[in-house]
Amino acid sequence: MSVERIPFGLMPDGRKVYKYIITNNNEYSVHILTLGATLNSFIAKDKNGENLDVLLGFDSVEDYLELSDYQGATVGPVANRIGGASFDIGAKHYELVANEKDVTCLHSGGEFSFALWNAVVVDSDAVEFGYTSPDGQGGFPGETSVKVIFSLKDDNKLTIKYEAVSDRDTFINLTNHAYFNLKGYGNGTILDHTMQINAEKYTPVDEMSIPYGRNDSVEGTPFDFRKPVMIGDRIDDDNEQLNFTGGFDHNFCVSGEIGELRPCAETFCAESGIKMNVYTTLPGVQFYAGNFLNGTAGKKGVPMEKRSGFCLETQYYPDTPNKPDFPQCFFKAGEKYESETVYGFHTAGGSDNAQ
Repeated sequence: MSVERIPFGLMPDGRKVYKYIITNNNEYSVHILTLGATLNSFIAKDKNGENLDVLLGFDSVEDYLELSDYQGATVGPVANRIGGASFDIGAKHYELVANEKDVTCLHSGGEFSFALWNAVVVDSDAVEFGYTSPDGQGGFPGETSVKVIFSLKDDNKLTIKYEAVSDRDTFINLTNHAYFNLKGYGNGTILDHTMQINAEKYTPVDEMSIPYGRNDSVEGTPFDFRKPVMIGDRIDDDNEQLNFTGGFDHNFCVSGEIGELRPCAETFCAESGIKMNVYTTLPGVQFYAGNFLNGTAGKKGVPMEKRSGFCLETQYYPDTPNKPDFPQCFFKAGEKYESETVYGFHTAGGSDNAQ
């Protein structure tokens, strides 16, 4: 096991950005940037033993700041969408940055994703990233201190542990926005991947991708991934929900007890033989099929075309601050937020266990 730190570039104000590379004894590696605590690459082995980078991303600080669709970024203080770019805490109303169509607050305006984080190596297989969000940034109450610990062990599991605490009552909902392609970045779309999601229900949305506030059964819908389904088989069905979002871009209600690390999703690519198993302690996962990727050039100048990557963003449900019936991400001043998400990789014929 080893951790290496190398320069990656400079922020516009001259501050240095670094890349941390954690490599295990199987020669799997994860590359993480201090810009946005961003997953820049994940190198896995395909069924022929060849190295594949299964993450979309960029090669420069400038591209991440100017072109990013949150590729690999840590998102917070509240991930996903907040309808009306506002919420109430008690009798106080908070107006947030409305960065999507001047109506919706998406990913908190990108605060965590474009910030420069501090980093420290905490073990031979782990790096801790830290950031403090000022009180009132983007309209969110509270000075919020955050830690995100990335580790990669010899079982080829990438574990992300999140911790946060604020000095005021506030909402906290952290995730990572990695785009995966298990054929390898630049090797076509993800429509031939099979997807399985451990969810009996999902949250339907309106035209602005804001949940109505109810959870509907996946039974008899294109959103039934309880058994493996090829992503491309249903993504273009004539379905109101798919039409609203241009394909899959919905929260699924992960089965099992919230707070316990449990199976969330499994994705498999027959071409590479790579399978990815996801586990989480959180109540939901956003499955996004890269519907709005538009050919922007990424690493090595390779374009990120429509549906060339998928996301499985573990989370509290979208617009939770305005939906009291959803599992809540409200934290009192001094109360600690904690969550864990695991992405486990192996090739066909291998095995993967959450323990």
